[in-house]
Amino acid sequence: MTVKTLEIPTADGVADGFAAFPEGGGKHPGVLMYPDGFGIRPVLREMAEELAEHGYYVLVPNVFYRHGPAPVTELPEFVGARDRERVMGAVMPLIQAHTLERVLRDAEGYLGFLGAQAEVAAGPLGVTGYCIGGLYAARTAAAHPGRVGALAAFHAPVGADGPGLFETVTAQVHLGHAEGDLTPDALGDLNRQLDATGLAYTSEIYPGTVHGFTMADTEAFNAAGLKLHWERLLPLLKRTLNGA
Repeated sequence: MTVKTLEIPTADGVADGFAAFPEGGGKHPGVLMYPDGFGIRPVLREMAEELAEHGYYVLVPNVFYRHGPAPVTELPEFVGARDRERVMGAVMPLIQAHTLERVLRDAEGYLGFLGAQAEVAAGPLGVTGYCIGGLYAARTAAAHPGRVGALAAFHAPVGADGPGLFETVTAQVHLGHAEGDLTPDALGDLNRQLDATGLAYTSEIYPGTVHGFTMADTEAFNAAGLKLHWERLLPLLKRTLNGA
C-alpha cells in the first residue's frame, strides 16, 4: 500500500491531504473520501488504506484547510464523553464557515486533481463521506452528475439542504443512517423523496447505531455498524466504477 501526502489546488488556495492506493503500478478507480467533522487523523488514514486495498485510489482532503493544515483542531486519541463538548466547540465554527459555496468550489478542485493523477483510471469517480463529510459528498455528486458514478454517505445530515439535493444526482447512491439520527418515519419521508428522483439507491437505518458509528476513535463507534458500512460501500463501488 502506498500512502502519499499531497497538496491539492483549489480555487481558494491549496488543501493539504493524502492519498492511499495499491502498490505495483497500474491505474485504479478514483474515490474522493470526505472526513467527518473531526478531520484527518489516524482512523481516517486506516479507513482510506482499507478501501485502497480493494483496488482504489482514495483521496482524502483536509476540507478545513483555510484554517490551517490537518489536524486543524487538537484531538485526543479517543474522543469520549468528557472530550466531546470541547472538541465540538472547536469544530463547529469550522463547519459553519464551510458554506455550500466553499464546498462546491473545493469539490471542483478535488475532482479535477483526483482525475488527473497518473494512478487513476479514466471513467466515473466515487465520492463517499462521514457525518458532515457525507453532506459534502452529496453536494459534490449533485454538482457533478457527469463525473460521479457512486455516492455513499454515512451518519450524514443529508436532509440539511432540503429535498432538492438529490434532483441532479445521477450516481448510484447508498445512505447509511444512524438509528440515533433518523426515525423510521423520517427515513420513509427521505426515501419517498429519493423515489421521486428515479435514482438507483439504497437508504437504511443501521440497527443499534448512534451518530458517528463508523469512527473507531470515538465513543459512538459500533463495530457491527462499521462492518455493514463496508458491506454496502464495496459492492456499490465495484458495480459502478469500471468493475474494480
